Amino acid sequence: MAHPVILFDGVCNLCNSSVDFVIDRDPEARFRFASLQEETGRDLLRRHDLAPETMDSVVLIEEERVYIRSTAALRIAHRLPFPWPLFSVFFILPAPLRDFFYDLIARNRYRWFGRRETCRMPTPELQARFLD
Repeated sequence: MAHPVILFDGVCNLCNSSVDFVIDRDPEARFRFASLQEETGRDLLRRHDLAPETMDSVVLIEEERVYIRSTAALRIAHRLPFPWPLFSVFFILPAPLRDFFYDLIARNRYRWFGRRETCRMPTPELQARFLD
């Protein structure tokens, strides 16, 4: 893949806000996006030996390598313009510790941030950045 792909929970308000955050800070349009609920996202998961039925994390596919949970989030931040790469300092923490906090938010994301009935529909201007 020429562009890194972010797979996200398309019905999660926090996840959709995160996609908007990345889009707003990615002026070179490096990232592409696909929902975990749509067929394109599910196919990408299967292609990388991840079970679509159990995946509830942000997933970053970058140069055919797959990153999930806190590692995916930090790698995404690292590719954004300053100051976001500064979050890379959290790579010094062991992944299980980072993922503990990631999982805490992920488990409560619908309760804290809400949920949509359907996956997001990109605007015509952003359509090319979405793989679905």
